[in-house]
Amino acid sequence: MTRKSDPGALLRGLWERIILYLPVVLMGLLAVFTYWMIQRSPGWVEPPQPRKPVGHEVDFYMRGALVKSYDRQGRLQSEIAGQEIRHYGDDLTLQVDQPRLYLLGRDNSVTRASAEQAWAKEDGSRFELSGQAVMTRSAVRLADGSIAPEIRIQSDWLIVDAQQETLQSPKPAVFVSGQSRFSADSLSYDNRTRVTELKGRVRVTLAGRP
Repeated sequence: MTRKSDPGALLRGLWERIILYLPVVLMGLLAVFTYWMIQRSPGWVEPPQPRKPVGHEVDFYMRGALVKSYDRQGRLQSEIAGQEIRHYGDDLTLQVDQPRLYLLGRDNSVTRASAEQAWAKEDGSRFELSGQAVMTRSAVRLADGSIAPEIRIQSDWLIVDAQQETLQSPKPAVFVSGQSRFSADSLSYDNRTRVTELKGRVRVTLAGRP
């Protein structure tokens, strides 16, 4: 006898096999689709991180160093040396222990200064001297042939503008020019005009004529 196959049983068997392998087939398709998406998508880019604010911190220091500054013509403008020089990157300044300052004026006058501490712009355009600050400017021959005498200024705080060749002291100061001596609660001095402005309580001792 020939056994006839049951179409319904064949369909049920086929359906059971489809159900059995369907999860495997779907997982394979998902893996292929995921790989294709990775190949088509651009590389992963880290999201931009917010920049941390820069604090007033030392980024490098030098011991027993000398820092020179020049003007646009390449002419030496200033030198500052110290026991230790600390550089601050946020405002481009220097802090100097036991500073020794050298400035060369447009009239070739030489200014030297010392103090316990100094703060300076790294380009040598401005200096602040604190603690027993002393500044001396050499005697210099003027255009008319006369001699401007040596001057000496002492204070607990001196502010020097090297570009404008001016000096200020907001604290009591002593100004000595030749044999004459002046003291005041504050002062300002302009090396280009040779003008000294004394403020507050002023005391003057003038040198007598020979």
